[in-house]
Amino acid sequence: MKISFLRIFAVWRRFRTGALQHHADNARYLQQFEALARRADPNASWQMRANWMIDLADWIRREPKVSLLDEAEWSRIKSLRIRYMLDWLDENRDVRQIVQATLRKTLREATGPELFSATGLPRESAFFSELSERVVKHILPPPLNQHDLSTLFTAMFPDESDADWLLELDSQTLSRLWKLGADDGIAHGYRKQIDEAMLYLVTMVISIGISPAFRQRLEPRMPLLATPFMALRRELENYLVTSERDEGALRSVRMLIAVCQAQTDKIYAHLDEYGVSVGLVYNVERMRAQLTRVARLLDLRNTSHVEEGSGQVQAVLVDLIVAHHRRSSIRELVNRSFSLLARKMVERNASHGEHYIASDRQEYRAMLKAALLGGFVTAFTALAKVGITGLGLAQFFEGAFLSINYAVSFLLITAIGGVLATKQPAVTAPALAAQMGELETVEGLRELLAKIAALLRSQAAAVFGNLMAVAPVIVALSFAFLYLTGKPVMSAEKAHASIASLSFVGVTPLFAAFTGILLWIASLISGFADNWFALRRLKESIAHHRRLVHALGANRAQRWAEWLEHNISGIVANVSLAILLGMVPVIAHFFGLPLDVRHVTLSTATLAAAVTTLGWHVMATPEFWLACVGIVAIGLLNVGVAFGCALTLALRARDVPKRVRRLVFRAMLRRFTLTPYIFFWPTQPEAAAPAAALENDVEEDEEQAPARPREE
Repeated sequence: MKISFLRIFAVWRRFRTGALQHHADNARYLQQFEALARRADPNASWQMRANWMIDLADWIRREPKVSLLDEAEWSRIKSLRIRYMLDWLDENRDVRQIVQATLRKTLREATGPELFSATGLPRESAFFSELSERVVKHILPPPLNQHDLSTLFTAMFPDESDADWLLELDSQTLSRLWKLGADDGIAHGYRKQIDEAMLYLVTMVISIGISPAFRQRLEPRMPLLATPFMALRRELENYLVTSERDEGALRSVRMLIAVCQAQTDKIYAHLDEYGVSVGLVYNVERMRAQLTRVARLLDLRNTSHVEEGSGQVQAVLVDLIVAHHRRSSIRELVNRSFSLLARKMVERNASHGEHYIASDRQEYRAMLKAALLGGFVTAFTALAKVGITGLGLAQFFEGAFLSINYAVSFLLITAIGGVLATKQPAVTAPALAAQMGELETVEGLRELLAKIAALLRSQAAAVFGNLMAVAPVIVALSFAFLYLTGKPVMSAEKAHASIASLSFVGVTPLFAAFTGILLWIASLISGFADNWFALRRLKESIAHHRRLVHALGANRAQRWAEWLEHNISGIVANVSLAILLGMVPVIAHFFGLPLDVRHVTLSTATLAAAVTTLGWHVMATPEFWLACVGIVAIGLLNVGVAFGCALTLALRARDVPKRVRRLVFRAMLRRFTLTPYIFFWPTQPEAAAPAAALENDVEEDEEQAPARPREE
C-alpha cells in the first residue's frame, strides 16, 4: 500500500512540474539545453517534433517558484537564454544542422491559416455558444492536432507574460532566429496562408455587417452591394492579385477597414440610445477584433523582405499571444459583453431614482406623505399575508398567493403615488453613481455630498413614514377583525412564533440581508425590462399596431404606448419583487435551504399584529424588545444591502476610479461628524460642508494618487 502511494505521488509530482522534469535533474542549467538540443530529430513523427519545440520554449520561459527578481529582470534573462542558445548552436555546427532541419520541417508541414484567422478571436456566432466553448476549454484543453500550427503555438506560449520577453528581443536576435528556423520557401508558404486568413476574416466580417440586425441600425440606409463591407472584400481581392507594391490598392483596403470600424462605432451609439442586445454586442466586438487582425496581417504581408519584416512578425506573434489568453478568459468575455447592458440598466434606474430623492423641505414632506400612503396599504397586505399563511396550503400555492398579494399591493402603492421604503435604494444608488462619475471640482464634490445627504434623508423619511402608518393601521385592523369575528388575526402560538422569528438574536439579520439582495435583483430585472422594451422598439409597435389603432384610435394607442414606455420599469419592478419575496423562500426550501425574507414594513406589521393578539403586557417582555431591535436591524440591512449592491454595480458600470470613491467616502464622514442632523432632516438653506475641509480632502487624495497608479 505504501509503495503504491509513493508511486502515485511521484506521478503527481511529474505531472505538476511539467514536460521538462525529465532533464531537470541536471546539475547545471546550461547543460539542460545541450541535452535538449541533442534530442532534436527531423525524422521523428510530427507529435514528437512538436513536443520537442514545446520543451524548447519551456526551457526559455522557465522560472523558479521562488525568486527575488522582478518581471523586467526575468524578461532580460529569457532574452539572454535565446542568445546563448544561438551562440551554442553556432559553435556546434553538427547539432545546429539537426536542430535547423527539425524546426524547418515542422514549420513547413504545419498549416497556418487557423493560427492567423482564429487564434485569439471569438469563433462562435453567438454569445452563449462562445461562453460554453470557453468553459469546456478550461476544463479540458484541446489536444495537439496533427500539423496544426495554432495548437502548437498556444502550447509553446501558455502564459500571457510570454509576450513581454518576446518584445525584449532585438532585431539582430530575431534575424538569427529566422535564419535558424525558416527560409524563403517557408516564408512564401506562410504568405499564402496569411492571404487565405485575411479573405476568411473579411468574409466573416461581411456575414455580420450585412445581417439585418446590423444593417437596420445604420443610417443612412444603402444598397447591399454598396456597403463598405462588400467593398472591403472586392478591394482586398484586388490587392491580393495585383503587385505587392501597389500602394493605391493597399491604401484603399486600409481606408475601407477604417470605414468598417467606424460603422461599428455607429452601432454602439445606436445601442446606447435604443437599448442593448448582448448578442449584438458580442458580434460587434467579434467584428472589431477581426478587422484589427486583418489590419495587422496586412502590415505583415506588406513587408518587402522577410528579414526586414522581423519587427512585424514580432508584433503579430505578441498580438496572437495576448489575444489568445484574453479570448480564453471567461471573465473577459462576460465583462465585455455585459458591460453595455449593465450600464444601460444603471442609467435607466438612475433616471427613475431621481424621483425618490428629496432635496428640500417641501420634497421631504411629500416623501413622508407618500411613505404614509405606502405604509397604509402595506398594513392590508400584511393582514392578507397572515390570512394566507394561516390557511395551511402547500408551500408552492402559499408562495404563489403571497406573490399575488404582494404584486397587487405594490402596484396599488405605485398607482396612488405611495412609496415603499426598501424599493428606493436600488434605484437611487445609480443616480448617485451617475453624479460621482462626473466629479471633477470641489464644487462638484459639494453638490455630490448634498445629494448624498438628500438621498439618506429620503430613505429615512420613507422608512419612518412606512412604520408610522403601518403599525397603527394594522392594530386598528386587528381590533376590527376581532370585533367582527370574535377571533384574533392569529393564534397565540403563531403570535409567539412571529415575535421570536423577528428577534435580533438569531437568523433575522441574515434573512434581512438576503431580502436586500432580492430588492436589488428586482431593480436589475426592471432595468433589463426597460432596456428590452427600448431594444425591441415596442413603443412604435404598440402605437402603430393595426388592430389597436382600429380599436382605440391613433391618439389613444399613441398615449398608451407612451404610458407603457414610462411605466414598464415600475410595473416589472413591482411584479418581480413580489415574485421574489413570495417564491424564492419556497424554492429555497425545496432544495433544503431554510431561507426566508424579512421586510422591514411587513415585519413591523407582523409584530404589531402579534402584540394585538397577545395583549399589551407582551411589550414588557425581553422577546418583544429583541424583536424591536430586530426590526431596526431589518430596516438597516434591507436598505444598506440593496443600496450597496446597486452602488457597486453602478460604480463598475461607469468606471468610477477608486480614488474618487475614497475621496467621497472621506468627505462624507467629515461632513457627518460636522453636521449629522442634515442626513435625517432637511435644513433651509441647506448646510454645506466647509469648503476648506473639502479642498483639503482633494489635495490629500491627489498627493496620494501617484503612489497607487494602478487603482485608477
